[in-house]
Amino acid sequence: MKVHIFTFLSFLALIFVSTLVTSSNANIVSNENDIQDKLIKCLTNHSLDSYPISSLIYAPQNTSFSIVLQSYVRNLRFNTSTTRKPLLIVTVTHVSHIQASILCAKENGIEMKVRSGGHDYEGLSYVSIVPFFVVDMFNFRSVDVNIEDETAWVDAGAILGEVYYNIANKSDTHAYPAGVCPTVGAGGHITGGGYGNLMRKYGLTSDNLVDAKVVDVNGRILDRATMGEDLFWAIRGGGGSSFCVILSYKIKLVKVPKKVTVFRVSRTLDQNLTDIVDQYQHVAPNLDRDAFIRLTLGVTNSTKTGLLTNQATYRCLFLGDTQSLLSLVHENFPLLGLEKSDCLEMSWIESVLFYYDFAMETPLSTLLDRHPSSLTSLKRKSDYLKKPIPRYGLEGLWKLMVELQTPQLTFNPYGGQMAEIPADVTPFPHRAGNMFKLQYATNWNEEDNDRSKYYIDLTRKLHNYMTPFVSKNPREAFLNYRDIDLGINHQGIRSYIEGKKYGVKYFKDNFDRLVKIKTVVDPDNFFRNEQSIPTLPR
Repeated sequence: MKVHIFTFLSFLALIFVSTLVTSSNANIVSNENDIQDKLIKCLTNHSLDSYPISSLIYAPQNTSFSIVLQSYVRNLRFNTSTTRKPLLIVTVTHVSHIQASILCAKENGIEMKVRSGGHDYEGLSYVSIVPFFVVDMFNFRSVDVNIEDETAWVDAGAILGEVYYNIANKSDTHAYPAGVCPTVGAGGHITGGGYGNLMRKYGLTSDNLVDAKVVDVNGRILDRATMGEDLFWAIRGGGGSSFCVILSYKIKLVKVPKKVTVFRVSRTLDQNLTDIVDQYQHVAPNLDRDAFIRLTLGVTNSTKTGLLTNQATYRCLFLGDTQSLLSLVHENFPLLGLEKSDCLEMSWIESVLFYYDFAMETPLSTLLDRHPSSLTSLKRKSDYLKKPIPRYGLEGLWKLMVELQTPQLTFNPYGGQMAEIPADVTPFPHRAGNMFKLQYATNWNEEDNDRSKYYIDLTRKLHNYMTPFVSKNPREAFLNYRDIDLGINHQGIRSYIEGKKYGVKYFKDNFDRLVKIKTVVDPDNFFRNEQSIPTLPR
């Protein structure tokens, strides 16, 4: 009888708990629906008659919601059925829509994310651990080039391919020092301190920013003169999403020759790989600043044995002719064995396509395609190398990469202009003293969560192996290679402490200045995400 009573009571308890969970879930859904309704009503009420907003609001109940959401999800890890979805997406077309969104977010106490349509490795512009809605900037994509004063106004929702294409349409001797991937969004790239293969000649993307238009937490439209130099300093490498909504940037164009020279060559382990990479580490940061040679390490099948072996791929952009490049490489980097047949001369805009591995016959209009040719799940991490990896470290690296198979490791050389700009000129502190910026990259196609964990762990293993060889105290990281492994801010009473954990890795000694500016321009921490700049503790 006691057994039966115990079983019956357990059954009742199970029903009770199940009812509580079901009731709790129902309350959450009901509460979120209420917030959603209030947001829509608020947005509509604060919409200007000349710029109505109602047709630009997408809720999960809309048939087009998934299409709009997924259009700019570049990491399929965050495009699953279990990924938390925004309450709304507002595809703004006018600044008044952004002002209304800020006002309504504050009025309803709801988190507002701003998405520019770029690569956002951790999805922080469209994923959150709390209820939120998205202001989508993809309609803000104008690029207005002025060759006479060598500047251009670039909207935050433009992609780099659109920027490059519009510059080339006006001039064959001007460029912009930004990323090598055409589908990267200008919004996050510029304000995060972006870089590319013109870095050694002209510095970072954010180093060539001369003005900006933003909307602050009070809905005011500001430019450099009205926002002040502190805020302008902060958004040139400190990430705009912590401070305001970026509308557009005024960028400074740079000069390039009518013809540049490029090459892409690969070497495997049985081609003296250790000696070649060792020599590369010593010379790449010290070459003439007109030369940028990127190295990507991975694995491939050996043509001799068919087994996996290590491979190094070298990609070069040189602001000069073939003969000058050959002389430079033969004198400084002879082990590469570069030949004239490896080199190609072309316009700078053609080199953009070449560097990203497009086929030679690819039309320039491809740069206007806002969507990558393929999408995968991915994980990225970063490091800074201050001295060459010793030979024993390289030999251990070869063994580990064959074991792991999937991750790649890319070396981006410093030197040149990057060694001359002081660390506090912008929030981006990783300047003199660095030889290379490193990127760890793993892509996969399986959608299962267990497989995602497997590939993320592979990336972490490669990153862990490099610990003895990279920067220390702090182990530095690059903001535009967002990495949640560095810490998450839950925006509670420990916000400053949590923020400092990842903040000093991204910004080093510039972190505290960013916090002070944030506290002044956004004292209530309205502009926030899982790795935003915190305010000073009260």
